[in-house]
Amino acid sequence: MRFDELDLGTRLLPYEPTWQLQRDVHAAVADGSREDVVLLCEHEDVYTAGKRTAKADRPVDGTPVVDVDRGGRITWHGPGQLVGYPIVRLAAPIDVVRYVRALEEALIRTCADLGLTTIRVDGRSGVWFAATATQRERKVAAIGVRVSRSVTMHGFALNCEPNLSVYDRIVPCGIPDADVTSLSAEARRRVTIAEVTPIVRGHLAQTLEPLLDAVPAL
Repeated sequence: MRFDELDLGTRLLPYEPTWQLQRDVHAAVADGSREDVVLLCEHEDVYTAGKRTAKADRPVDGTPVVDVDRGGRITWHGPGQLVGYPIVRLAAPIDVVRYVRALEEALIRTCADLGLTTIRVDGRSGVWFAATATQRERKVAAIGVRVSRSVTMHGFALNCEPNLSVYDRIVPCGIPDADVTSLSAEARRRVTIAEVTPIVRGHLAQTLEPLLDAVPAL
């Protein structure tokens, strides 16, 4: 499994051409003509809606939303957020829940390396900070995936230092009774994408490797 950083640190990528790149890479991995890869990038400001997005989740001010073919509901991508798209062939039998848990585990370990304790929340994907006496549960990483022909696409979005006001226009991930946060907000210091990327890469390699098909079909 290799990692491709798509102009990371130098350019914000528009969402739709990157989505097309995902589909092209997915087809190549599924055909056996390309090795497993994790695409890492930082997007231009965009809202994307998964298959389960409800009308009430969407912006009411006319803000454009890109409808996509992943699971989950509506979320935001943009500056200050590390987005990862693992495009990897899973070993049989395909267990999508196990795959999502592996993504979560990589990000939980990343947060731990930054001195931050995160949790899973029953019935809700992603990585969370637990509620406190003054704060609700807060999501720091969203996960939405698709698996076709045994190969994954879409992936995770980890909030490093975004402007969190972008979430005010939507019901993030269709969850009205929780909040969204960032590594910087929780650490009370600036946590950049550049700092986090090598940590995420290391943990993804560890958590995903056991799930991969060692001999992809050609």
